[in-house]
Amino acid sequence: MKPSGAETIKSESAGLRGPIALEIAAEAAKGGLSEAAYTLLKFHGTYEQFDRDTATPRKQAGLDKEWAFMVRVRAPGGRLTAAQWLALDDLAGQYADGTLRLTSRQGVQFHGILRENLKRSIAAVDKALLTTLAACGDVVRNVVTTPAPRRDAIHARLEAEARRLSSALLPKSRAHHEIFLDEEPVGTPEAEPLYGATYLPRKFKIGLAHPADNTPDVLANDLGFVMQTDAAGEITGWIVTIGGGMGMTHNKPATYPRIADAVALIGPDEVLEVAEAVVRLSRDHGDRSDRKHARLKYVLAERGAEWARERLSADLGRPLAPPPPLPRFEIPDHLGWHEQGDGNWWFGLHVPAGRVADRGGIRLRTALREAALAFGANPIATSIQDVLLADIRPEDRAALEALLRSHDVPLPEAFTPVARNMIACVALPTCGQSLAEGERVRQPILDQVERELGRLGLLGERVSLRLTGCPNGCARPYQGDIGVVGKSPGMYVVFVGGDFAGTRLNFPIADKVPLDRVGATLAPLLDVWAARRDPGEGFGDFCSRLGAEACRAELVPSIAAE
Repeated sequence: MKPSGAETIKSESAGLRGPIALEIAAEAAKGGLSEAAYTLLKFHGTYEQFDRDTATPRKQAGLDKEWAFMVRVRAPGGRLTAAQWLALDDLAGQYADGTLRLTSRQGVQFHGILRENLKRSIAAVDKALLTTLAACGDVVRNVVTTPAPRRDAIHARLEAEARRLSSALLPKSRAHHEIFLDEEPVGTPEAEPLYGATYLPRKFKIGLAHPADNTPDVLANDLGFVMQTDAAGEITGWIVTIGGGMGMTHNKPATYPRIADAVALIGPDEVLEVAEAVVRLSRDHGDRSDRKHARLKYVLAERGAEWARERLSADLGRPLAPPPPLPRFEIPDHLGWHEQGDGNWWFGLHVPAGRVADRGGIRLRTALREAALAFGANPIATSIQDVLLADIRPEDRAALEALLRSHDVPLPEAFTPVARNMIACVALPTCGQSLAEGERVRQPILDQVERELGRLGLLGERVSLRLTGCPNGCARPYQGDIGVVGKSPGMYVVFVGGDFAGTRLNFPIADKVPLDRVGATLAPLLDVWAARRDPGEGFGDFCSRLGAEACRAELVPSIAAE
């Protein structure tokens, strides 16, 4: 089959160079980028975007769109030092829109960076000993793991493996360094021994987790490693999971979200070589003609876990053991104060939609900057868009809380469990894929759900609520107890029946739900849950037990999914 246009762009890019250098030059700053530059810049960690709020009135006035760039920082496991946070904060104020955003994959991204500042911004990230390389694009992206900075062997190993995978699986091309860091150009583009000349068919995500902490939603990843330990806490191996992914397209049943399959059991020291083999599996078997069918999840869905294990065994030259059943996953609450195990503490702070800003009297950005300066707090971004301030000395605990209060930053106890566990994508006005609002309607949707839970006396229940402005699923809406997915302006599809631990997909119950009717749509099911659930049964678990058809039957007929 004929390769997609993106495949041609990659193959002709001279190792991800293409026309980027010319087109991002300040003197060429009029209008949008070419398709080739736009496609290749993703590999360097940036997307060109425009303000969708102003696009139509500007067009009517004969003006160009307001173009700007989103720049994403690669931070394996979400780990940052206080000095790195301060550098990123400086970047937000100098070149971006004055905010930082914690992503659902433990990264940090900036919005509103003008083309003439793009090179300076990426160079500033590099100067902070971080990188934007491969934060986007058809490569292995930011590697996620548990955010908890517990100072024990299990958490140290998870962090070390995340860092090792992140470094080892970077592209070998020096294009990034030439274009953005003024490195001397090479004569011939470098070989990519792992990725090949056209890199991967699509993006590739990796997560690592211990069953006691599935905060990273390991089964949503193309490749996952679930740590196995013995009774003494010694690491005995890893269950390899393959084929997870959240993206889909409305009304296109050939596209779908998927939970990863358990494929193999490997030894404690085989993570990197198995990861490389799975990357090669994606490289060689992913669909390069249809980007909507290119993710590894479709290969696993169509060929199966046993086929994948056989292919990986042949690649590695030894048989891989079949996996045991997946263990029970848990998701602990990382917010508030926790002992690290080394005499210091971390403080988990809820960041609604991951947006670090000084807005509406809440000076969160200023508070985090001062915490880094005053206490050496090392931030850790979580996969649910919160931040953990690590390495706080016991004697500084009261002072840190006082600092946060002085900037009117709400502490974790101010939020209900559903608020603390809500994820929302950016969506409008910057994301070009959005069909409806995301981050900007997070609070109205949360208010509706909280109102219904409060009516039933269930505000203390842990419920995962996930909101995206389109079906690509950046906030993993298809795994949550409740998923709300943009369908068209002001309209959403409502999903239920996933589980809090992230091990099961949910299902749609109502289509084209108006923004202001999300809570009312859920109300009948919440009523039934309150009346008929088993002791301790979560909302998603109850809906799954009830079944999709029975759940839809509880709704008002006019809002049931078609």
